[in-house]
Amino acid sequence: MTTAFDPIDLAGTQLANRIAMAPMTRSRAYGDGLTVTDSTVEYYGQRASAGLIVTEGIQPSVVGQGYPDTPGLHTAEQVAAWRKVTDAVHAKGGKIFAQIMHAGRIGHPVLWPDQELLSVAPSAVAAAGQLFTHEGPKDFIAPRELTAAEIPGIVDDFVEAARNAVEAGFDGVELHGANGYLIHQFLAPNTNRRTDEWGGSVENRIRFAVEVAKAVAAAIGPERTGLRVSPGNPYNDIAETDPEAVYPALVNEIEPLGLGYLHVIENGPGYRDVTLALRKRFSGTFILNPATEGPTDHGALGLIEDGTADIVAFGSLFLANPDLPARLKAEGPYNTPDTATFFGGDDKGYTDYPALSVS
Repeated sequence: MTTAFDPIDLAGTQLANRIAMAPMTRSRAYGDGLTVTDSTVEYYGQRASAGLIVTEGIQPSVVGQGYPDTPGLHTAEQVAAWRKVTDAVHAKGGKIFAQIMHAGRIGHPVLWPDQELLSVAPSAVAAAGQLFTHEGPKDFIAPRELTAAEIPGIVDDFVEAARNAVEAGFDGVELHGANGYLIHQFLAPNTNRRTDEWGGSVENRIRFAVEVAKAVAAAIGPERTGLRVSPGNPYNDIAETDPEAVYPALVNEIEPLGLGYLHVIENGPGYRDVTLALRKRFSGTFILNPATEGPTDHGALGLIEDGTADIVAFGSLFLANPDLPARLKAEGPYNTPDTATFFGGDDKGYTDYPALSVS
């Protein structure tokens, strides 16, 4: 029987186990350059026992930024800073992919040096709610609708960021197509109200995700390219009425590309049928961020054993337990995540979670 502690070949990248660290925004890239710091180097290095680390979302352009103090991968300074992270992870035998995240309509001009800029999206539809900024909460504003002529340039931003990731030493990239950000905004009918070839039908709404995946795979290799999706996830004011149609169609289109993996965020137990439908259609490595509660044999780890997933991703549990694979194997104990230190701040709640004592 295959277990979470067995190695796996991820499209040519050898992983020590089947436990992944899920991407988590930490908002600790301070300064005008939005570069990661020595604390970030330590944070990811501490977690190198993961079979695979997927970084926090990294914006591919200035207007791709969605939150304060999130790191970029579109300048030489940012590439050099990330190189220290990848070197630290590799020195400990780990593997790390960069998550490329264009926030689309989620963001605000106050985040950017040129506050005349507007966020961009498939349609000029503002998200409900507010964004926390250093100037206090700000209502989301309507983004600028991308013209058809501009969309290839946005695809190019993803490609350039992917090339920069390889230059920075990452083992690959994950395209963030989930959680209400730009790729997801093209997929969802409430955020994509276009009537051209990029909107309307399922075929048209999946086009942007497919084109980004194709372009990045062609640039850095499909084996170094993954895609993350979250069928039915309402986060960031997304309303998906047809995830059972959209996501199988999307996977059918990307399957021939030979991507390294598909990473699915499961939006509650009621979406297991969608998960299994995608699993059936995708022949590459299948990573699941499951709705199942807890890491026990009857929960997340059991999904490896019964074949539901090839790799299981953990979020806040990995944030609070830098040596999570060892703790899972020992069946605990587990540190409790401190939610007050999730976003921003210093090393408290970032690099100071203790590892298990070694006797």
